[in-house]
Amino acid sequence: MGPETESGVTVVVVAGGDSPTPEEIARLPANPIVVAADAGVEHAAAAGLAVAAAVGDMDSVSPEALAAAEQSGTRIERHPADKDQTDLELALELASRLADRVIVIGAGGGRLDHLIGNLAVAASPRWFGVAVEAWLGDARAVVVHGQRTLSVEPGSTVSLFAVGGPARVSTTGLAWALDGEILEPLTSRGVSNQATTSSPQVAVSEGVVVAIIS
Repeated sequence: MGPETESGVTVVVVAGGDSPTPEEIARLPANPIVVAADAGVEHAAAAGLAVAAAVGDMDSVSPEALAAAEQSGTRIERHPADKDQTDLELALELASRLADRVIVIGAGGGRLDHLIGNLAVAASPRWFGVAVEAWLGDARAVVVHGQRTLSVEPGSTVSLFAVGGPARVSTTGLAWALDGEILEPLTSRGVSNQATTSSPQVAVSEGVVVAIIS
């Protein structure tokens, strides 16, 4: 099943973790604005994506790939290696200024700390008003500020996690509904719910929730 349908401008952020799969590339909207984070420059080039801007300390991308991107018109925003923000966070800052919707691909990649950090950054309340989601192999992590309609296969597993603090959540289209109830962080109450329709809704009146669709 494809991603949620959102109006407005979509930016695809290509992170420097795992290379995006052909299936992920095929599911992207046509002609997206692409922002690459460091080695994401090479992942995007391999996938045939034209990169509008590349950000990061550029310590993981080859000079040849960077030069080729710049020659093709990519704007390079180079940051010091000794910085407080990850390259993905810098890319999301740029993307959030341009987009109504951001799709992050290539955010996985072997290191558990990178994966946790990437999900934490994607769920930041700084991107409030922007529909952010990360594609991670067979799973999608959809950030919910306010309300989102998910696009899923009926019967899919949908797990809800409060991020950064308690979240007040209501749902429709899930087997075990929540009705203005509090999900606490660091608990498993929202794990392994199940979609009963192809378009369940998750509404968050307080806090932030990440819906993991697998």
